Amino acid sequence: MRIVVCIKQVPESPLFEIVGGLVRIKREGVPSVVNPLDLHALEAGLWLRQNHGGEVVAISMGPPPCEEALREALAMGADRAILVSDRRCAGSDTLATSHVLSQSIREIESFDLAICGAQTIDSDTGQVGPQLAEELGIPHVAYVEKIVSLTDRLVIERACDGFVETVAVSLPALITVSSALNTPRRPSFGGIQDAFAAKTVETWDLGRIKADPRKAGDNGSATWDRKLAPPPARKKGEVVTGSPRELAHLIYQKLIDRNIIEG
Repeated sequence: MRIVVCIKQVPESPLFEIVGGLVRIKREGVPSVVNPLDLHALEAGLWLRQNHGGEVVAISMGPPPCEEALREALAMGADRAILVSDRRCAGSDTLATSHVLSQSIREIESFDLAICGAQTIDSDTGQVGPQLAEELGIPHVAYVEKIVSLTDRLVIERACDGFVETVAVSLPALITVSSALNTPRRPSFGGIQDAFAAKTVETWDLGRIKADPRKAGDNGSATWDRKLAPPPARKKGEVVTGSPRELAHLIYQKLIDRNIIEG
């Protein structure tokens, strides 16, 4: 069984800058971490390997410094790590990102399950997992909170509109996971040592994965951020005191004053 886990290196505290009239996430000079939910995705892959055997492949798209995130994945126990790094990928939105990742996964040959974090802390769209499944032409289930069983199909549970939904999905498939699924392990000292001394991070470019450059980076993006602004400040609340009768009358009068009800 081969499990592919998609991870992303993100700024620890996302900052933004204007580049060529477009809003970009500032990455240079900003401390970076593995996206927290991607660690839950990796833990899910490692748990499945532990209980069902197989191989866990961690894959990421980004500039060369993203190798650090993949080293952490190797230290946690991933068998293999691949970094797709190409300047032509710069500026990719979720659509372009999912295209590049899908071509990368196809280049890995066969796989049984792909796992992603439900969303990232930098852009927080939750779109890459479902879009990646569409690119690969496989079923997907989002916001998984429990893995029930794995045979010729995967059975999971997820919260949906206040209910717990149980879903069975045939393989190969893709799931996105929430933080409720598990607690990511910490790399052991031996794991850290192996990640740097015994294991390597493969680096691929668009040519290696046979990806169309027109579908990557700004060229392959369907969306662009041109402006970011904080939400309007909420008005300060008013604290009132009095007896229940007085408070009821006060609220009644305020509703009339705001034309919410008629007096």
